[in-house]
Amino acid sequence: MKKNIYLMGAVALSFLVSSCKDDFLDEKPTQRLSPEQIAKAAEKDPTLLNGSIAGLYATMYNTETGGTTNHDDFGQKGYDIFSDFLVSDVALAGTNYGWYTTVVRYQATKDFTGNPAYQPWRYYYRLILGANTVIDALGGSDAEQTLPQNRYTMGQAKAVRAYAYFYLAQFYATGYGNGTEKILPIYKDTNSPNQPKSTTAEVYDFIVSDLTQAIEYLDGFNRASKDQINQQVAKGLLVYALSARGTTADLNQVVKLTDEVIANGGFRLLEKNEVVAQIDPATGRVLNPESGFNNVASPSWMWGVDLTLANNLDLVSWWGQMDIFTYSYAWAGDPKTIDKGLYDAIRADDVRKNQFDPEDGGVEQFYEEDGYAEGDMDLMPVNKFFDPARVIGGQRNVVTDYVYMRLEEMYLLNAEAKARLGQEGAAKDILKQLLAKRLTNVNYVDALGGQALLDEIYLQTRIELWGEGKAYLAMKRLKKTVTRGSNHLFEAGKSFTYDADELTFPIPQAEVLNNPVLNQ
Repeated sequence: MKKNIYLMGAVALSFLVSSCKDDFLDEKPTQRLSPEQIAKAAEKDPTLLNGSIAGLYATMYNTETGGTTNHDDFGQKGYDIFSDFLVSDVALAGTNYGWYTTVVRYQATKDFTGNPAYQPWRYYYRLILGANTVIDALGGSDAEQTLPQNRYTMGQAKAVRAYAYFYLAQFYATGYGNGTEKILPIYKDTNSPNQPKSTTAEVYDFIVSDLTQAIEYLDGFNRASKDQINQQVAKGLLVYALSARGTTADLNQVVKLTDEVIANGGFRLLEKNEVVAQIDPATGRVLNPESGFNNVASPSWMWGVDLTLANNLDLVSWWGQMDIFTYSYAWAGDPKTIDKGLYDAIRADDVRKNQFDPEDGGVEQFYEEDGYAEGDMDLMPVNKFFDPARVIGGQRNVVTDYVYMRLEEMYLLNAEAKARLGQEGAAKDILKQLLAKRLTNVNYVDALGGQALLDEIYLQTRIELWGEGKAYLAMKRLKKTVTRGSNHLFEAGKSFTYDADELTFPIPQAEVLNNPVLNQ
């Protein structure tokens, strides 16, 4: 058994995607292959590593990958919900079942013994161990890859590893740039003993290095499905890391990379009819089935997963927590709504305001027979995220898809970087390109400058990406203050700075106990 039980309680990858049982703690488990066994087999057939890569991607949406049986433990989209609650753009409007209560009350961020602090740590380090298993099988981080298949495999593994470290740095630290604050242990292979925390600078350098090589290695990679990381997604991940670190050189690189993705990525911005359901006022029927943020084939989705019955997801899923048209907690008594202050900040001529049921009643009239009375859906995202059948509590087996990254993020990050560099004219131009597909009139942007322009880009990021787990990242990198609206059950009206204890998780007790060199 490895010394660090917590870290090594991560996924042991096989060539087949499978669930993780207690035997993943074994050095050479009988039902899975060790890194050494994988490396030996891959020498004869490099394509065998494709199964290990598939296992990494499956970890991103499988349940219990944070080491618990909790109904908020279902991979990346589970932690997107965590972050949306922490940044307070999503409000918990009911607590009948209790999921996320300690998060929204900011108790979880002050308690290193609780599961909310433990689950993200275990999930992301689980991905790191899985990525390191693949990297070791290819000869290690520094091994030069000449075969195209090996280059593509190494590129994906390094991108996953960097993505995991990036999110750990968001959830468990506040510092960026060349900081000397020690934040996280770095593991570069599967054989490393327990490691002490590395500095912010070291962690970000490692993330940037991995993603830079991933972009190089993924040149020419034609992915089979959008759940895989290709070169464009790797560029997007690097954009997030560089934007967070935020040096002048970093921001110039952000502009270059986002320009490339926008121009050559093969994606396009969603049109007005694709971002919000249009409801027939007589019947309640959706008139534009292309809407719904529920289909990985969406032309703006850069990275996501096509969920099918074979994935075996149900109540324990993002849809099972957020969508009233799914058999869900949102339907059964724990609704999630948009923060009232953010909703009020959406301009009247912005189609995205219609993604949320208005406070004076909207679509409820069509669902009273299902037990929803007038007012029950207030400020819920009933016209942004929904199962296409639109039956209250209807979707039992989840086949609506997950989004991880879309092109609109690149436009917003491009505008943000240009504004931070003082390129205000160019920032306004790219922002207006996006807003022209959301608002009737975008001329107000022309008068903005300085902090007002940056504030507007931040606001548009929160509006455009509501419920997608990205506002927390923007709040951290721009060092913003969170102020809760009047519709929050807890801490309504209170403000918290980006570096407040309430907005960052402590390193969990499991790591503290099992890593004796953590603080050396």
